[in-house]
Amino acid sequence: MKKSIIMAAALCITATACQKNSGSGDAEMDAFISELMSKMTLEEKLGQLNLVAGGDITTGDALNSPIGAAVANGSLGGTFNIKGAEKIRELQQLAVDSTRLGIPLLIGMDVIHGYETIFPIPLALSCSWDMDAIETSARIAAKEASAAGINWTFSPMVDISREPRWGRMAEGSGEDPYLGSQIAGAMVRGYQGDLTSPENILACVKHFAFYGAPDGGRDYNTVDMSRNRMYNEYFAPYKAAVDAGAATVMTSFNTVDGIPATANKWLVTDVLRDRWGFDGLVVTDYGSIAEMEPHGVAKLADASAMALNAGTDMDMCSFGFINTLKQSLEEGKVTQKAIDEAVRRVLEAKYRLGLFDDPYKYSDTSLEKTNIYTPENRAEARRIAAETFVLLKNDNNTLPLERKGRIALVGPMADNALNMQGTWAVTADHTKYKSLRQGLEDALGSNGTVLYAKGANFYSDPALEAGVSPGGSTRDPRSDAELLAEARRVAAGADVIVAALGEAAESSGESSSRTDLTLPANQQALLDAMLATGKPVVMLNFSGRPTVLTAEAAKVPALMNVWSPGSEGADAIADVLFGDVNPSGRLTATLPANMGQIPIYYNHLNTGRPEDPANPNFQRYRSNYIDSPNEPLYPFGYGLSYTDFDYSNLRLSAPSLNADGSIDATVTVRNTGSRKGTETVQFYIRDHFASISRPVKELKHFERITLEPGESADVTFTITPEALSFYNSNLEFVAEPGDFSVMAGPDSERVLSADFALK
Repeated sequence: MKKSIIMAAALCITATACQKNSGSGDAEMDAFISELMSKMTLEEKLGQLNLVAGGDITTGDALNSPIGAAVANGSLGGTFNIKGAEKIRELQQLAVDSTRLGIPLLIGMDVIHGYETIFPIPLALSCSWDMDAIETSARIAAKEASAAGINWTFSPMVDISREPRWGRMAEGSGEDPYLGSQIAGAMVRGYQGDLTSPENILACVKHFAFYGAPDGGRDYNTVDMSRNRMYNEYFAPYKAAVDAGAATVMTSFNTVDGIPATANKWLVTDVLRDRWGFDGLVVTDYGSIAEMEPHGVAKLADASAMALNAGTDMDMCSFGFINTLKQSLEEGKVTQKAIDEAVRRVLEAKYRLGLFDDPYKYSDTSLEKTNIYTPENRAEARRIAAETFVLLKNDNNTLPLERKGRIALVGPMADNALNMQGTWAVTADHTKYKSLRQGLEDALGSNGTVLYAKGANFYSDPALEAGVSPGGSTRDPRSDAELLAEARRVAAGADVIVAALGEAAESSGESSSRTDLTLPANQQALLDAMLATGKPVVMLNFSGRPTVLTAEAAKVPALMNVWSPGSEGADAIADVLFGDVNPSGRLTATLPANMGQIPIYYNHLNTGRPEDPANPNFQRYRSNYIDSPNEPLYPFGYGLSYTDFDYSNLRLSAPSLNADGSIDATVTVRNTGSRKGTETVQFYIRDHFASISRPVKELKHFERITLEPGESADVTFTITPEALSFYNSNLEFVAEPGDFSVMAGPDSERVLSADFALK
């Protein structure tokens, strides 16, 4: 048992006296809201807690809909999913002019990875490991959304997930809590800024909490984990987003310790509010109060009271607060104080947005023409998309391609701009975007020819494809055999083949869980037919999650994950294929070798019977499989480049550090290839012996560096006790003296190692 524990209470996930977010002591705001609330009736207060979907994302007449009526009678605090500054201005004017107190509306939207300039899906963005780029993507999304009247986005989703069967992995940042925390902060800063500009909007951190760990990878399913796992593996990104100033938090659909998150007082009040100091608005996810009935916990009235008493402020689409809380107040199930606290937090969000000073701050209709899908925004999206592509294999320098000759482009993603955007692109204008075919044709110009054949639909089964592709109507009615025959004819006249395969847009995302993550059989048949030509084949894998690519990686000479790359994805892919951009993406989620390994992640515990890594065979009475190795196909942090990097001379500035000290770990990285390239240098820590079992390694620092051919650089990680800290069995954040290793390398497996001690 360790006798010496170094407390590191700065993160204060268990501390009870965290400092409140800035703004909580704003006397002017407090006085204004107190005066306003003194004039409000109970019905007007409950109206502020009611959030309802507009339901007309691209079409419809919100003003004359039930939404308009609810706004006019003061029974709505906000709405969402309305597109168009003019429509939103009309609703805002209705709220201001037609209600007794003229309280403006919150206007939300699921702006997940762009408004009309669509960036790669969040999982792809995380693979850039570029915090400046990620923050820029959020800032541009906010600029465009605010120009269209939106003042609140239900993003970022910061759920850690090691479960690729779960489709919403597309919306997150992968499996690592440290990297996820860095990204959470960058997204919040990008969306919100300081909220003084009309281009800043409220961020909403979701889903609080642990939504990314459902049993069986099935969306909305049960989540059950120990407090130890919560604190050490899942909480960190939520906390980082709160620390970055996130103004709102969304509760998750799942239960936590058997209690639905929306009504979990320990989660919403004890942890989020009291321990982390969050003083902002907590909103439910869509209908989650009403869903407490099928959870088997409570019917709507009691569920609403439970949610309010837990610290939840705003009811999204259950109509529970507005329809039941008055009676619950009369019955003593809730207090006036609890209602008033929730109302105050809704009004504070509106105050911080500046809506009381100018209800039309986000209703300048002229900005839709000047701030949305601009050449500048598109250029950033193109640049950032190229950073997210992960080159997995490149035998014989198949890539980059020469910008000449005849390129056969085949596959269901080859001429399909609609599916390039991926999940949650609800505000996209698909008429503006290029397909990959157009992107390659533009890049080749008169120097070469693109020979196109679809070759395969996403699935052989039309019903299955219609359920996952917003472009289901573009399905080719020909048989698999006819499509394949055409692809063979086209490939016969080509010098090189590019196969654009993988998932349709809605194969990943909400309610898109899958049990089989391998390439569908008809697409596999197309790839095999292309390989049979004997010509070089480049496979582009489009996906919203880690997929199983073992068969493909064994056969194709070049393989690149391009995810769902967004509105400028076609040009970005061409930039990388032809070598204008050297790929630099690195995996943020482990790619399994087979489905049976899931969940698989790099920062696992060692177990009491770890396998011997030097023995490739099955080891009886060890933690391994009879029919498969433990190792993934591609590990966390992995990614190739068109150049090569060499790591050497990992050294420490001292053999140990004290409780108030630090040491430097430095590694030399050299570009040994012939091209300029960007490398993500990764540092990991292992705690060899602690009061609880610790992971085999944990990411603690990373740095992107760009080197010319032959150039080298030293990269340093300053190790402090905080970097060595964890939550012990008493949920105290501690750094325990003992032996550690620091590792540095290009991914989580290929690392150099050095040992040190914490005294």
